Amino acid sequence: MNLTLIAGARPNFMKIAPIIHAIQKKQYEGHNIKYRLVHTGQHYDHKMSETFFQELNIPVPDVNLGCGGGTQAEQTAAIMVAFENELMANPTDLVMVVGDVTSTMACSIVAKKLNTKVGHVEAGIRSWDLTMPEEINRMVTDALADYYFTTTELANQNLRQIGAKDERIFFVGNVMIDTLLANQHRFAKPAIFDQFGLKKKDYLVMTLHRPANVDEEAKFKALLDEIINGSQGLPIIFPVHPRTGKIIQSLYPSDSLISSHLLDTNHSQNISRSLHLVDPMGYLEFNYLVQHSKAVITDSGGITEETTVMGIPCITLRDNTERPETVSIGTNELIGTNPEAIKPVMSKLFKGEWKKGAIPELWDGRAAERIVNVLNYLQ
Repeated sequence: MNLTLIAGARPNFMKIAPIIHAIQKKQYEGHNIKYRLVHTGQHYDHKMSETFFQELNIPVPDVNLGCGGGTQAEQTAAIMVAFENELMANPTDLVMVVGDVTSTMACSIVAKKLNTKVGHVEAGIRSWDLTMPEEINRMVTDALADYYFTTTELANQNLRQIGAKDERIFFVGNVMIDTLLANQHRFAKPAIFDQFGLKKKDYLVMTLHRPANVDEEAKFKALLDEIINGSQGLPIIFPVHPRTGKIIQSLYPSDSLISSHLLDTNHSQNISRSLHLVDPMGYLEFNYLVQHSKAVITDSGGITEETTVMGIPCITLRDNTERPETVSIGTNELIGTNPEAIKPVMSKLFKGEWKKGAIPELWDGRAAERIVNVLNYLQ
């Protein structure tokens, strides 16, 4: 079987890595399975792309389509045009897409228009929120896919509701967790750990990027104020996109309790006595911080899966989630985007009343192995 694997953005890299490693293992065992790795270039920043390829031992892509930047429509169109040329020049038996980024949807559309089968890894997850571009990407991709590789039984149910046949649905587990478990022993302490005098289980990690949280300045400031006030003076490490960092700087221009200054050549910044802005981090360093933190505050979906497996309390500032198992089974609490919801949940955390959580079925580090076994069977 000849496969074309699609990777475009940071979440894709973590999902594609274990699939490649499982294919390589099958090849070593003598199975006839080949792949071509296509990087769409959706994420073109070094820390968001090349660093992850290096850290996760992903081979150099066979081609980089260079489709970074632009609006949602511009980027979708650029990926479709470039991938159409790529696929026509290099036909394949199956295009494998992962996750829910723009590249996932765009390449699925192109593949189907060229009468090529599509396999979707992480199929069937739903937030039911059409204001999220990712939700549209999921729905379109699942409407077109021929084979569905799912993380939970709920995802299977969602697919059946849109008419997917059971013989095309494969409950395999979570490839994000494959990557997490395979690399946990390699997590690397970042320089800021000692620079800020961090102590294990005595600091918080925060990631916020969704427009509902960061684009409206008054609301963003209210969220940050509540988080800082509820942190009981613990350091809060915030790997932040430069655009978001500029917004934060504009929110605290002259507050007597808040200062801002460069700490070193890595562009780390200290805002207030507890909130530390740092550059985006690589996979191994970021997950070291998460693993040893007291808790994580986020609006990311993937991080809620990782914290669930690592047993770290997670506070999610969203009104919905496409990963409800992290709440019903894991360590995640979905609290919405109202700043007033932060104080009671932070109080619960510091009182030691957080739920212990458990790990969902088949989140065991073998999802990619199951996927490749299915592909072998489909030949």
